[in-house]
Amino acid sequence: MASGVFSAGAARLAGKTVLVTGASGGIGAATAIAFARAGASLILTARRQTQLEEVKQAALQANKEGATGKGGRVECLTLDMQDRNAIKGLLDRIPDDLKNVDVLVNNAGLVYGKEHVGEIDEDEIQVMFQTNVLGLISLTQLFVKEFKQRNSGHIINLGSIAGLEPYAGGSIYCATKHAVNAFSGSLLRELVGYNVRVSEIAPGMVETSFSVTRFRGDKAAADKVYEGLKPLVAEDIAEEILWVASRPEHVNVADVLVFPSAQASATINHRGPQGPPSSK
Repeated sequence: MASGVFSAGAARLAGKTVLVTGASGGIGAATAIAFARAGASLILTARRQTQLEEVKQAALQANKEGATGKGGRVECLTLDMQDRNAIKGLLDRIPDDLKNVDVLVNNAGLVYGKEHVGEIDEDEIQVMFQTNVLGLISLTQLFVKEFKQRNSGHIINLGSIAGLEPYAGGSIYCATKHAVNAFSGSLLRELVGYNVRVSEIAPGMVETSFSVTRFRGDKAAADKVYEGLKPLVAEDIAEEILWVASRPEHVNVADVLVFPSAQASATINHRGPQGPPSSK
């Protein structure tokens, strides 16, 4: 994470406790490291324990580099967002000194394929909805109860341009992210009297292992998605998440839509050199 991310605003996060789902790679890992550098303590969840431990070590190192003198505690808890019982039992697994979570970052999510309706695998539909929507809702319900009792807290949901603009070949993923967008909007309105903030970060094209998953492990196909343009990277979105979380308590940044400069919508982008045509 770039050192410029740490700022007077980020200093407000020192000593806070942040839970990040899907923290074993990509945006989740970059977000964990950014919060660690800002002095926050972390609860990192994902299915892959080995990768979580690697992120933990990177986060601990980032905390030292941040030199805030606060935070530094990092706890890794394996969690499958498709397992409702595991989600319900998560609070019991969190160490007592980390139970008062200040910021919940609902980052876990995935997409499979670009098949059109009529050709989509039913099992993959189930996985996408269970992970992207139902798991997110179940986990959020746990923490909303805690936040309302304390009259404090911040829920940051990772949406997508796909949740604002549907496109062909993305019907199920778009449906899940539209659901996240609607859920975030309703939640914002329900919590307006409880001093609990709700934010949604909606990225455009971000080059992470996310696209490799979409193409079921075919990295060459994933790379073609970004061919000819400079996409966002995980650290770009982590910076936005950190910025939103580090605003003064009375400030709620409800929605952030983030594109690379060569993208203008879900389906409009520019591939090749940018700028005026050559005078030659």
